[in-house]
Order: sequence, then C-alpha cells, then structure tokens
Amino acid sequence: MKNFFLSLLFLCLQFSVTAQVTLKYYLPEGQAYDSKIPTPKEFLGYEVGEQHATPYEVNAYFRELARHSDRMKVETYGRSFENRELLLVTFTSPANLANLENIKAEHKKLANPDLSKGLKIKDMPVVIWMGYSVHGNEASAINASLLAGYHLAAAQGPEIDALLKDAVILVDPCLNPDGATRFSTWVNSNKSQTLVSDGNSREFRETWPNGRTNHYWFDLNRDWLYQQLPESRGRLVKFYDWRPNILTDHHEMGTNSSFFFQPGIPARTHPITPRSNIDMTSRIGTYHAKALDKIGSAYYTKENYDDFYYGKGSTLPDVNGSIGILFEQASSRGHLQESINGPVSFPFTIRNQFVTTLSTLQAGKELRQDLLAYQKDFYAQKATGDVKAYMFGGSNDPISTWEMVNMLKRNQVDVYRVTRAEKINGLDFSKEDAYVVPLDQPQHRLITSMFEKRTTFQDSAFYDISAWTTPLCMNVPYTEVKGALSLGQKVEDNPFPAGKVVGNSSLAYLYEWDSYFASRATYELLSKGYVLKYATEPFTVLIDGKEKEFSYGTIQVTGKGARQLLETLAARDGITFYAQSTGLTEKGINLGSEKFRVMEKPSILMITGDGVDANDAGEVWHLLDTRVNLPLTFADISTVNRVNLSKYSHIVLNHGRYSELSAEQIKNYVESGGTLIALGDGATWAARNKIGSASFKAGAAPDTRGKKLPYASQNNINGAMSTAGTIFEARIDVSHPLCYGYKQTYLPVFKVNNTVFEDTQNAFNTPVMFTENPLMAGYVHPKNLERIRKSPAVIAQRTGSGQVISFTDNPNFRAFWYGTNKLFLNAIFFGKGIGGGRFGEEEE
Repeated sequence: MKNFFLSLLFLCLQFSVTAQVTLKYYLPEGQAYDSKIPTPKEFLGYEVGEQHATPYEVNAYFRELARHSDRMKVETYGRSFENRELLLVTFTSPANLANLENIKAEHKKLANPDLSKGLKIKDMPVVIWMGYSVHGNEASAINASLLAGYHLAAAQGPEIDALLKDAVILVDPCLNPDGATRFSTWVNSNKSQTLVSDGNSREFRETWPNGRTNHYWFDLNRDWLYQQLPESRGRLVKFYDWRPNILTDHHEMGTNSSFFFQPGIPARTHPITPRSNIDMTSRIGTYHAKALDKIGSAYYTKENYDDFYYGKGSTLPDVNGSIGILFEQASSRGHLQESINGPVSFPFTIRNQFVTTLSTLQAGKELRQDLLAYQKDFYAQKATGDVKAYMFGGSNDPISTWEMVNMLKRNQVDVYRVTRAEKINGLDFSKEDAYVVPLDQPQHRLITSMFEKRTTFQDSAFYDISAWTTPLCMNVPYTEVKGALSLGQKVEDNPFPAGKVVGNSSLAYLYEWDSYFASRATYELLSKGYVLKYATEPFTVLIDGKEKEFSYGTIQVTGKGARQLLETLAARDGITFYAQSTGLTEKGINLGSEKFRVMEKPSILMITGDGVDANDAGEVWHLLDTRVNLPLTFADISTVNRVNLSKYSHIVLNHGRYSELSAEQIKNYVESGGTLIALGDGATWAARNKIGSASFKAGAAPDTRGKKLPYASQNNINGAMSTAGTIFEARIDVSHPLCYGYKQTYLPVFKVNNTVFEDTQNAFNTPVMFTENPLMAGYVHPKNLERIRKSPAVIAQRTGSGQVISFTDNPNFRAFWYGTNKLFLNAIFFGKGIGGGRFGEEEE
C-alpha cells in the first residue's frame, strides 16, 4: 500500500510539473512587461512547454512581435531544402535600430586593423548572436527562443533599456526547421494527456532518421566552415556581415546529464585559438553559474566537450574574433521523461536555456568594452612564422578549384590570382589556373587552420574530426610559400568554369571524365537515350590540327543531333566536348574498338532504416540528387527483404548495422549480376556473410597488459585508439575503372574509423592502397597507423556475375570531401565493367 501511494504521488508530481506551468515560471522575478505585446500563449493558444512549437509557429510569433514592437526587425536569411524560412531577428533600442547600418559598418571595422585604430570602443554596442536548435530534436532551445523574443520585445524598465542601448542582439530562433518540424510533429502526435515519463514510450523513440538532421540527414552543426548546405550558407553571410562578439549555440544532451556550458576541456582547444578566448569564455561562464545557482539547476563546465574542429557553431566564432559558447541541456526528448536525477520536464529544460540566454546578455552588456577590445586585438595581431602564403591550383578538375575559391571567399578570405607561372616546392602552377592566399590579412588564423597539415596534438581524444585541410579535401595541388611573392588581381567574382563544344560532328563527340560534374552530364545523356561508351585504354586524336591525348574513362557520345544538348551541358557542368569526324585515331585504340565499352544507365537502391548511419546515407542521397540529378531509390531493410532486387543495377550499403537484412538475398543479387557498393560497416557485414572475399585486420588495443594504471585514465587511454577524422595518402591505379578521371598517382583519403582491410594478394582488385607513410594530417594512434600502412582503402571484386566494391570509409564525407566523390561515382558508372567482358577479366 505504501508503494502504491508513493507511485501515485510520483505520477501527480509528473503531471503537475507541466500542467501547472505558467509564463511566470520562466520569467525573471519582478520583471514588468508591456501588456500590448502578445505573450506566446496569447498568440499560440498554449503555454510555452505545454507542447512542442513548430518552426512555422515560432517564425509566425516573431513576426507578430515585430508588428507590436519598435525594438526589433525580422529578416529572412535563407530557406531550407524543404523551403522553410530561416529568420534572423534583430533586437536593439529604437535609436540603434534607426542607425543599424552605420552601427554594423563601424562594428565590422574591428576586423580590419587598418580601420580599427581610431574606433571609440566605449561608445560602441556589443553584438550578441543567440542560436537555437541546430539539431532539430533538441527542442528546449527553439522553444526557449519564444521566451527570448517575448522578453526582448516586451520587458520594461531601466535594465532592459540599458541592455538594448548597449547591445545589438541577433536571435536565430531555429537553425534547422526541417529537422525541428519532423521532431515536433513526432512528439506532439505521440503525447498523452496524462503525461508518460517511461523512456520506453513511443514518444521518446523517434523513427529513423529522427529530427536531429536536416532534409538530407546532414548534421548542420558540422557545416559552419565549408557551408555546403543552404541553411549554413545563408547563416554565415549574416554572421560575417555582423561578426558578433558572442555567439551562443544551444543544444541538448542525454537525459541523465544536467547542464553544460563552455569552456570545454582546455587541452582540446585548437592551438590557433588564443588563450585569452578561453579566459573570456570562463569569465562569461561565471554569469551562467550564478544564474543557474539562483534557480537551483545543476551544471558543469570544462568537461566532455572540446573546441577543436572549426566547423561547428561554437568553434568557428573562436577563429573569427568572437566568443563561441556551447550550451548542452539534459533532454526530456518529449514532454516528461524519467532520469537518474528524477523526472526531466520539458518546461524545466526550456527554463535553463532561457536563463542562460539572459545570463549571456548580462555578461555581454557588463563585459561589453572587454569583448570589443578582444575582437579588435584579435584582428590586430599579425601572422607569424615562415609561411607567408599558400598557393593552389593546377588540378585537372577546375570545378574543385572553383569551389575551393568559393569556400575561402565565403569565409571572408582574400584570394588573388598569380602574376606569372610559378614552380614552388616541385609543383608547377600556371598563370591561368593558380591562386594565392597571403597570410598578411585579417583572416590569417582561419587560413592557417584550412591549409595546415597538423599531426601533433596536446590531447589524443577528439569530440569531432582532427583534420580538415581544405586542398586535400578538394584534391587540389597546393604548397606553402615562404619567400616573397607578388600578388595578382584580387578575386572578386568567381565565375563558374564553363566548358564548350569544339567542332561539329554527326559521328561522335568525346569528353574526359576529369570534371566533377561529368557524372551529371553522363546521366542526362543516358536518360535522353544517347549511346555512351567509355575508353578502357588511352588514345590520341587531332583537335584543331594538334594532338590531344585522352585518358582512361574518356566518354564517347554517339547519335545525331547531340550538339545543342552538349552546349547546354558544357555550360552547366564545366565540360569540354570534342567533335570527331573519323573513327581513326593518331595513337591507341580507335573509336570503334571493343575497348570502348557501352555504358549502362544506373538504377540504384540505397538501404536505409534502423541501424543505418543516417549521416552517411544522407550524404549519398545529397550527392546523387543535387550534384548528379540521379533519382535514388531508398528503402528500409524490412522492405528490401520483400522486393525483387533485379531491377536495380547497384545497391548501396552505408556504414551501419544490417543484422535484419537478408544476406542470402543480397548474395543472390550480386551473383546474378548486381553491383554492391559497401562502405564501412556495410563492407564488414558483406564480408562476414561471404558476399565477396574481403577480410579485415584485427583491431588494435591499448598497451595496458601487465600494467596497473589509474582507473580514471581508462577513458582517455581507450579514446586515444579512435581514428576520428584523419587524412591519409593512398596510391591509386588510374587505369582501374574506379580511378578513371584522376591523373595523379596519389590521392588524399579521409578516414573516420579503425576498419582496415587485409591485402587481397590479388594484383588487380585493390586500386586504392594506403602508402608506406600514409599520415598526411590529423591524429592516429601509432598502432592503428601500423595497421593502415600499405593496406587497401578500396577493394573491387568480381563475385559470380556481379561485383562487390568495398570501401573502408565514407568517400562522400559531409559533402565537402570533393576529392573522393569520384571514387564513389565511378563505382556507379563504371562498376559493371570491373573484371567483366573479354578485357581485364579477373578471378574472385
């Protein structure tokens, strides 16, 4: 009976936590508000925390506030893939609002040492950016933005007046509207009137891929630096337009935790970030501690999280003269959930996010002059060291070079043309396609982080990747420049490198597989019924009276009436098409040779659902859908087990768990002529089920046998064994179909796991092999480095009548690893030809 009454009391407390919450629960005690400004409940029809607000409702509420308040303006900075608005809402005093463009112009001078010397910092407002819910299912943040908006629009009194006079506050209420819409729909539709707190309840168990990610299942919090996605691209325009002094990044973590605020682990801060940044973050942290102490909320700091990878929302500001602050709130993941610390209610999580919003604003106001002086001093410091500039270019794929310039320019980096051909450190750079990035400019820290090849670290554990060297990602040749160098014209506009059609022919046209978008043009030509053939050997023809060599993978287009379409594709995809009026060549195979193989139009199935890594799957979907215009079928494992797979030319298995997938069905598919592309754990699943004959090296363990070590060191020792984002050098066979379109011998490959193939001992089926000394940039444990040396990165095997193409890692990582996308696309467009036909046939 006693237990019955205790259980009843617990249920009543659970219900009362949310059912009895009013606006008063959240707002500062004694604060007066303008009654003419609508509260969230007056507009939405429910109290904050009573249910999950959708991005549409949040945006509508901010627009309603703007109708009633003279302290704010609302602007759209972008739209998501699902066409949802991304808003930036500016709050400041009416006087500042009327003078906003001048304030912005003066503030931006802080980042220019030539203009900042005469600035009167004591008269300048601080700029504070508040960012909520970049992960769509971390919903306490987006719902806290409603309270932030109401408070800033409606609060009355000298304190708020002083804040708005001394600050320009930029509120980004929902960074990921697509994911947040998925999540809010899920939890609201699975909510009971009598709240259920059992973590096993459906409310807390989102279906795959869940609401964390955007439309293409990308983690938007990893896209701040390279900005491959529209949400990030629009946001960073505004970020650099303002260069805030503080940027907050509001997140959630596991339900059994409490509340975290930065700084993170000091030893895991990127060494380019000044120590004064950590000190300033710590000073601001005292405001958060005081505010959370006041409401009795538990918290911690300087643990778990780091500030290393500059591609996150809380770290990119650190290399831009700002103070980036990560907040992590223990998540209710619904409306009320049990935890080891007691029930976690949705209103409680929202309140913590709102309270630290207010503590940030207080810190910004009171530390205003220090923050402005910090940013000014940050940019006044010149680059030191022997390296004066970086030169890059000369790639056989001008599209990758073009996008690399775009990446730099999106991050406010000045890029220049070269004045003449240069030969530096053994690399040749032509005047036509080379660029130079001098370090004598305000963004020198960011430039260094994007070009350096760091391999030594203070700590051996990383919350995210340890290397992101831009030219290696893009597979663009580059070098350090240590001597004097004259700069050419500064790149202002960066037009797309359009191709052209050379000549006219009713016989055939040729184009090389070098261009990044060659696969897009190829799929369109195949879809329109043109017969395409690819060369399995090089050949030479005359173009305008001069010999031109065409390499492996050159495409021959046959069929009349192609020129008009080819002109469109040349302009759109950066490809040059060469007309041929004869099938005879000067050297090598003729155009009618059997060594030109007919291409098949691919039809691809990607397996998705529970257990599959949604990020990796989304990267494949995004690549094929947005960069190749190839329709991708994706189906969950339960569906795949019931369908006829013979209609698909390729099946893609990404990293993930496939214990419920029918191995017999996949094996029969391959042996009957299908092509399986398996990545990461997808490759290990195939190998375990004897689909292909790839095998894997045993994992490495830390050297602890026979030792007695402190128990507290266990996590660090085990963490040091992880390979979490490191760049390695591989040797490639450009004659192999998987490497068509490459012309160099070595290729940078990104590795995010410890999966390592055993060598097959076959002379022809390992076209991508890690070199003897493969580490190029990032961290790897010495034991894992030894395992990786001279091992295959890719194995391409004939199995029955089909093929198994296995990758140890993801060649499409986060959409910015352009350099290895071609390997994956080649598996699609040329995979059928591996080991097949009369030429180059190999045994399994």
